[in-house]
Amino acid sequence: MKKRLGCIIALCALSLTTITAGEKENEKPGKGKVILTTFANFHSGFGSTNDDRGFELERAYIGYQYKFKNGLELRSIVDFGQSKDVKDMNRIGFLKNAWVGWKRNGWSLYGGLIATTQFKVQEDFWGKRYVMKSFQDEYKFGSSADAGVSAAYRFNKFLSADAIVVNGEGYKKVQLKDGLQYGAGVTITPLEGFTIRAYGSYNESTDSSLEGIINAASFAGYKNKRFSLAAEYNYMWNSKNIKGNDLSGISAYGSFNAGKRVQLFARWDKLDSKHAWNIEKDGIAVMGGVELKYGAFKIAPNFRFWSPDENQQSNRYELFINASFAL
Repeated sequence: MKKRLGCIIALCALSLTTITAGEKENEKPGKGKVILTTFANFHSGFGSTNDDRGFELERAYIGYQYKFKNGLELRSIVDFGQSKDVKDMNRIGFLKNAWVGWKRNGWSLYGGLIATTQFKVQEDFWGKRYVMKSFQDEYKFGSSADAGVSAAYRFNKFLSADAIVVNGEGYKKVQLKDGLQYGAGVTITPLEGFTIRAYGSYNESTDSSLEGIINAASFAGYKNKRFSLAAEYNYMWNSKNIKGNDLSGISAYGSFNAGKRVQLFARWDKLDSKHAWNIEKDGIAVMGGVELKYGAFKIAPNFRFWSPDENQQSNRYELFINASFAL
């Protein structure tokens, strides 16, 4: 399986290179840019979580992207973040993106270590990745990047469709097993600012005694210059490749522009597991805050509330001050 996927990626890159071969030699050069993004926060708990406080450097993305005039794009990004295996402040670097892409005549083709399409629309609409990940990313329904190929086509201004084939292991565990993940989605924009999306994927099991993972997601959102409002419903069958370990969840979020540099935002999440197999993590999360923007810098003081389904756990109340700097 891995060899076949490697061949597909190589053929994709070769095809994109061939497309550019016929371009004029005197064509004006494209544009390149350095990618530098940092996420940090200060947080403090209240009550039973009062001892959980401090400053944290969450992530740092460093990379470079170049766009040619003929629609060809190249990108490479390294992600420095914290690993679950490291308990102190040390950070580990991962290659997050390393892809070649091509956009023209309604087509968008990518190959390499690419951004996945499972929750990209939702993440972009939410727009507060530095504050909190979008629902599927936050609760481990899938990975934001993986090795593989993807293709999307916009039929008209109302309808587009996409398909993707990746390893299914994310960008931190590339090519460890033999299964592949297949996904497809449809996006509809019936009105200006209004987006509807449906997506489904199947991640093959690498062990005959385990089950494949199935994901289904639906999303609807509206955005204009003044405000945004969206909701999504997600369901995952056989989480961790275990039959019956299903997860489901709803996320609703919105924002209101109170000024040129000031935006109010709020979000509500509900995570459930079938037969309460994941009850230690099931519950409701609520957050609200204000985002202040100045050039490449953003800061977002926000208050968070977590209500667990498990009776033995206490409610959590936290104050966060998240910050982002991006070039």
